[in-house]
Amino acid sequence: MTRYKATIAYDGTDFAGFQSQTNQRTVQKEIEKILMKLNSFEPVILQGSGRTDSGVHAFGQVIHFDLKGKVRDLERLRFGLDTQTPADIAVKKVELVPDDWHARYQKHEKTYEYYLENSITRSPFQRHSKAYFRYPLNFERMQEAMSKLVGEHDFTGFTASGSSVDDKVRTIYQAEIIHLDEENFKFIFRGNGFLYKQVRNMVGTVIKIGNDRMPVSQIDKILTSKNRDFAGPTAAPEGLYLKEVKYAENTDI
Repeated sequence: MTRYKATIAYDGTDFAGFQSQTNQRTVQKEIEKILMKLNSFEPVILQGSGRTDSGVHAFGQVIHFDLKGKVRDLERLRFGLDTQTPADIAVKKVELVPDDWHARYQKHEKTYEYYLENSITRSPFQRHSKAYFRYPLNFERMQEAMSKLVGEHDFTGFTASGSSVDDKVRTIYQAEIIHLDEENFKFIFRGNGFLYKQVRNMVGTVIKIGNDRMPVSQIDKILTSKNRDFAGPTAAPEGLYLKEVKYAENTDI
């Protein structure tokens, strides 16, 4: 068996998330169908760097999988996967990795981006690619709130119920908001890991602060109390993108 690492992109609109689920269309299932064909119709179980929820997109999700037989030509393998998977999945790169390399457990950092349209009327052309908020937002207040998320914190207060992770301490290296133009914002979060719906819960809280319905100090209250009830609503999934996964072997992590 030979282990391969692949970098993929996908439009999450018509998927029930990344991970396989019974009777649901998922990114993992679609790719595994093609891998099975390439593996003489023997099942292949791939592993991802993490899950993304229903409706969430990815520019740079990372997976690994094992195929039997001699080492494949990497570009032919990439091309075969890319052309046989559905149009809402793209296989951007395939690499060889050691047999013990693991997309989830190798030390890494992730970058997420969140795109928000802030206008009186929503563009019908962006309804699947950007979240929407119609009410006024104070950019300076949102910037101040985002800065409070940087550093090592217990993010229990920003975690959705259903998380099976006990240790909720994570480090955020970058939390930035960019005013792209009069009607569009981009949020950037880079860290050593993120909890279940953490990014969307942080965005939902910052939006509420930007709309003057919470004080900037609410961020401190959520982090200190570890109480989800003090945070804002979970932001819509269509604005969220897994931008990049960087592993320790080729970064300064």
